[in-house]
Amino acid sequence: MNYSNVEDTAALYAFNNLPKECNTSTSNGGYDFDDCSWFTFFGNPNDMSEDSLPSNDHRSGSTSRIPRCAQRPRQMASANRFHQMAASPRPSPRPNYSFQPVFHERKTHEDDTVLTQELWKLARKSGTLNLSNKGLASVPERLYDINEADAESKAATLEQLSIKDEDAWWNQVPLTNLDLSSNALSHISPKIENLQSLTVLILHDNALVALPAEIGKLEKLMRLNVSRNKLSDLPRELYSLPELRHLNISYNEFSELNPDISDLHMLEFLDAGHNSIKSLPGGIGFLVRLTALLLPYNHIKDLPPDLVNMRSLQRLDLMQNDLTCLPEDMGLLRKLQFLYIQHNDIMELSDFEGNETLTELHASNNYISNIPISMCENLPHLKVLDLRDNKITQLPDELCLLRNLNRLDVSNNSIDTLPVSLAALAHLISLQVEGNPIKSIRRDILQCGTSRILRTLQERSMAKSKDEGESDSGAGARLCGGQAGNDTAANYPDRYKLRHTRTLAVNLEEITDVPEEVFQLAQKEGVHVVDFARNQLRTVPDGLQHMQNIVTELVLAHNRIGQVPQFISQFTRITLLNLSNNLLTDLPKEFGVLNTLRELNIANNRFSFLPSGLYDLQGLEILIASDNHINELNVAGLQRMPRLSTLDLRNNDIDFIPPILGTLTNITHLELVGNPFRQPRHQILMKGTESIMSYLRDRVPR
Repeated sequence: MNYSNVEDTAALYAFNNLPKECNTSTSNGGYDFDDCSWFTFFGNPNDMSEDSLPSNDHRSGSTSRIPRCAQRPRQMASANRFHQMAASPRPSPRPNYSFQPVFHERKTHEDDTVLTQELWKLARKSGTLNLSNKGLASVPERLYDINEADAESKAATLEQLSIKDEDAWWNQVPLTNLDLSSNALSHISPKIENLQSLTVLILHDNALVALPAEIGKLEKLMRLNVSRNKLSDLPRELYSLPELRHLNISYNEFSELNPDISDLHMLEFLDAGHNSIKSLPGGIGFLVRLTALLLPYNHIKDLPPDLVNMRSLQRLDLMQNDLTCLPEDMGLLRKLQFLYIQHNDIMELSDFEGNETLTELHASNNYISNIPISMCENLPHLKVLDLRDNKITQLPDELCLLRNLNRLDVSNNSIDTLPVSLAALAHLISLQVEGNPIKSIRRDILQCGTSRILRTLQERSMAKSKDEGESDSGAGARLCGGQAGNDTAANYPDRYKLRHTRTLAVNLEEITDVPEEVFQLAQKEGVHVVDFARNQLRTVPDGLQHMQNIVTELVLAHNRIGQVPQFISQFTRITLLNLSNNLLTDLPKEFGVLNTLRELNIANNRFSFLPSGLYDLQGLEILIASDNHINELNVAGLQRMPRLSTLDLRNNDIDFIPPILGTLTNITHLELVGNPFRQPRHQILMKGTESIMSYLRDRVPR
């Protein structure tokens, strides 16, 4: 026990002056605490010497409950202090100034001390000040004068400023970026108008109930984040900010959006999710520069008709609302790529005519009963279709028109049959059908996963063709390129589909060659996506040269191509090239002139090294080279690729990872699993890219 505390000392002093004669026990065998017989049993706490302690020797028959131990120096010092204080008069209590509670009301002077001189100087040099997570209850008053010259600078002579050149006024910049997030701010002073140069103001995770009207005078403000506060409205002056492009008001208490929000003509991003908004103002369609509109977790029942006037909109999130339908003119949103409408009360889907760029449609947890056939025809670039937890009873055969579909989720519906046309989806890698009363396919096959289900459907499709009377010779001619009779057009889209979808896609037809006239027709119709995945091509078709100036995406995966011709370097607009699952061992040296190429997939080929031409691809961002026989990593070559962010080298023969690879800060996603090197260990690889790069950087020689 520590006797340094005054109250403890006083208590023990009282015990020490109790009567010395105490009864040993009560009639029930216990000890009477009123007469302090426990002192007799355990010994007086004033006497802490070893001799005074009861013996712990079991052989002597002692009944002591205290183990024998050496007296600690701290106990001796405490006992000495106790005896000294017992002999002197009782001291008067005094406060303990050394005690500082963790939770206490913040004072203004405490908040002011957070803005240290070091932070002050750094902010005046960089234009950025980060005061997040400082426990602030109020903004330091000094902050509002940060753009003014301080007294020290005014008093300094030119000679003194020359000596401290880094502190001179000519090396200082106005504050442009202010972060006050994750504090306890309940208000912002009107003096915020002094920070006229602010372009970014971050105030999320505070306790703000209102913003000052003076915030509307920050005419250079481009980004404002006030999410996770207690705001129910924004000052009217804020809607006059001429440069505001990013506004986040999510996780607040808004019940509606002010119609004046349409005055923010430069706004590109609006997040108003997790509020209590019941409707959108009619003029919201004037936000024609908006690319992302996020309104999840509200109570919106209807969408205003002018919503479709947002011609730049790419992402629309209406998840967890009370919608029953979508606008009839959804097709006017021609740049829409991501649509989230899950967890609503939608009864049916629109045909999405005009939404050709839509790549992801999430419509789970609604009351949708069927998939419109016209929708399948109008979404050629759709990659993700999520329709789980609905009321769908049948899948149309026209689903095969969604040529680029990667993921189809129809789990937890009322589907009893899967159409065999699903086997024609060459890029489908995830098919989720659990929770349906499917009877056409055995349960054990369904449990084996996507590839087994698609194989079963493909076998049934071939059997169905034979049952319909197709001769072997006719089928062979069709599969080899359609050179027999009237079956030539059966393999290729007609002129209308080419013009409508801008895509030439022929998959799972086992063709070995493509007639030149097919590419000539596609070139006339302005086709920019060519997809011949999952066929039997042994060479890249020569007819592709007719489309070298218009093709942006070329997919030749899952064929038997052994060599890439030199004319591939003439594709001046190509951004995506997929050559995976072929027989390639090298790429032409001229490959490096493809400056527009952003994504290259050469996985599952026969490369023993990364072709030298790759290192000249200045615009390449994604390189997938997994499942090859690459045995060496050329980091010097990778350093010449400034935009490379994703590098996938899984399942190769690399036995050594140069530590200098960790210095390539532009790589944000690195996959190395499945190679025979010893370092880094598997545990580090499993932690992700940051752990791998950190491990390698720590081993770079210095």
